[in-house]
Amino acid sequence: MFLERFDNYLRYEKRFSVHTINAYQRDLNQFKEFLTLSELSFESASYGDLRSWIVDQLESKSDPSSINRKLSSVRSFYKFLIREDLIKHNPALQVKSLKVPRRLPVVIEETGLNNLLDSEDVFEQGFEGLRDKLVIELLFGTGIRLAELLFIKEGDVDIYERQIRIFGKRKKERIVPVPVSLMTLLKDYIKEKQLQHFDNSAGILIVTKTGTPAYPQLIYRVVKKYLTYITTNKKKSPHVLRHSFATGLLNKGADLNAVKELLGHSSLAATQIYTHNSVERLKTIYKQAHPKA
Repeated sequence: MFLERFDNYLRYEKRFSVHTINAYQRDLNQFKEFLTLSELSFESASYGDLRSWIVDQLESKSDPSSINRKLSSVRSFYKFLIREDLIKHNPALQVKSLKVPRRLPVVIEETGLNNLLDSEDVFEQGFEGLRDKLVIELLFGTGIRLAELLFIKEGDVDIYERQIRIFGKRKKERIVPVPVSLMTLLKDYIKEKQLQHFDNSAGILIVTKTGTPAYPQLIYRVVKKYLTYITTNKKKSPHVLRHSFATGLLNKGADLNAVKELLGHSSLAATQIYTHNSVERLKTIYKQAHPKA
């Protein structure tokens, strides 16, 4: 009952995306399973029980950042239960997050991505090849999130103004500009899609080969498949293309606040992590070019 009410709260009050809600559900169900093994419930769990759960996660070799995300879900859940007067004591109140080493975002070199997208041999002919190329172009050319990509509708594409309306976290709307090459690809894709005569009443832009809305695993497969051609990085995800978009803009002197708006960040602090990549690049250039470096 508690989980169902929390789910409705996230869905209708917080207006979180389906992707975010699913993540909360996974984290809380995992915590529930741990409590059940000790014959405990959400109501009876104590501060010590949460600490034991964290230790259990560490012993299972879970990444500290993943544990912190799960802990954040549990904190939000207990905060909701207190607000709704469903419990009287919050066991997560004093639980501290684990220290996590600061990692720089993984990026793909712009030259490699441009060569990939300019190649006439990599992407297959026909609808699926055109769709796959559009997926890479959209993620790298606009910096949008995976969840945002999946919910773009054809009606959100403004061909004349060369821009796309994006609905980000908590349904926050923003407009992202689209380069000429990407807009040309968008028009070609939509035209090819119409020739398939799909039954797509929702008007979702990115679809499967049968016309149903695309799903996260499909996008991951597409991105991994094509990034394998140009990088040996272990991490080949849609978010890597978002990182590459932001880092590329800053490397070319873009204003940090402008990048923040393009990415749909609510706080400038979230965008500032990309400045570290730019500083590292400047250090490399300095060492290569300065006579006394």
